[in-house]
Amino acid sequence: MKHGRHHAESGLPIVGPLLTTTRQSRVLLFGFGILMLGDGLQSTLLGVRASLEGFPTTITGLIMSTFYVGFLAGALYSPRFVERVGHIRVFGALASVASASVLIHGVIVTPLAWSLLRLVSGFCLAGLYVVAESWLNDRASNKTRGTLLSVYMVVSYVGYAGGQLLLNAADPEGLELFILTSVLISFALVPLLLSAGPAPTFSSQSTLSLRRLYRISPLGVIGALATGMASAALFGFGPVYAESSGLSISEISFFMTAMLAGCTVLQWPIGRLSDMLDRRLVITAVTFLAAGAAIAAVSISAMSTLSLLLLVAALGGLSIPLYSLCIAHANDYLEPEQMVAASSGLVLASGVGAILGPITASLSMALLGPNGFFWWLAVIHTAMGLFALVRMVKRSARPLADQGHYAPSTPHGSPVALEAAQHVMQEDQE
Repeated sequence: MKHGRHHAESGLPIVGPLLTTTRQSRVLLFGFGILMLGDGLQSTLLGVRASLEGFPTTITGLIMSTFYVGFLAGALYSPRFVERVGHIRVFGALASVASASVLIHGVIVTPLAWSLLRLVSGFCLAGLYVVAESWLNDRASNKTRGTLLSVYMVVSYVGYAGGQLLLNAADPEGLELFILTSVLISFALVPLLLSAGPAPTFSSQSTLSLRRLYRISPLGVIGALATGMASAALFGFGPVYAESSGLSISEISFFMTAMLAGCTVLQWPIGRLSDMLDRRLVITAVTFLAAGAAIAAVSISAMSTLSLLLLVAALGGLSIPLYSLCIAHANDYLEPEQMVAASSGLVLASGVGAILGPITASLSMALLGPNGFFWWLAVIHTAMGLFALVRMVKRSARPLADQGHYAPSTPHGSPVALEAAQHVMQEDQE
């Protein structure tokens, strides 16, 4: 195994990573950052607006879940469209539909219309991610892929966090923020489509069935499912909880930004620690700590908004990186040639969890009130921690010398981004 080089490349807070990327990659990252601004604003805006419109909590959960149904379908099937008609045509078509669907949200404000529109938006955004990420991955060599992936992750989180702050730009009850989101998605086309260089070649990858993947790494699959559920609850239902708890619009934007800031800060040290210890031990400790942060938020959130923001930052910093830990753990038991093929199975597990996340969070809130949001997150992480403990008893630890290196991945991302992370880990094991 090649220890050292990729470990440094795949960490998030590395020195001057953006300076080492090519001009084409920087242009692509700029366009993707704008897309993430629009995505971040849209997700939070719809959660807040649904609460302001008086949609029942369970109905809002269903609306948010339809986005992940569309997203999962787009992540799995849009590569076929790209293969048939090319990146540029698919990207242009999906961006146009995504931009238009945002505007329709602001005009037709009914649960049924929003459910259908969120389904369409999810499919389109997943397809846009597939195109943008494959373009970016094509610009990377084996030597630079880890660094470029790290920069991409930072751009993703910073862009999504910036979208939360844009919630303060206008009244969520008006049409202006829907127009702004549409403009951002449309504007993201410009740097991506005008960047120099040809579109990358694209071919379908072989797959590894979810059943076989579970036999190889039960904790990897169940972990992807659980972290998908928790992340979708955080992203999709966090704004609904915040509005239901009486936070102002600016406080809601800071609530979501704090969660993403915590993830950005903690992802790298948690990942590095997992390279130094039995990865299952790190997964177990982190998921129980996340459960503890969620339980603490139930009682401490009533004390002050600052206390709530600090706890949400801790919860996001502990919960969201768990997905990458589970991917890395699964790779520890995969042969190098199986890693890329496993991407679709892991995305599927995470996607199913994401569909369930907002629905189950809404049911918990309907039964227990706003604090049901944190109680449900505590249940998810506790159950995942207990399953990890069971796996530690049933299977002996993987020798540290046989563990691959951690590479960051985003929950609910496309198979392309996960494949890029798999390539980085694959090179470590060859």
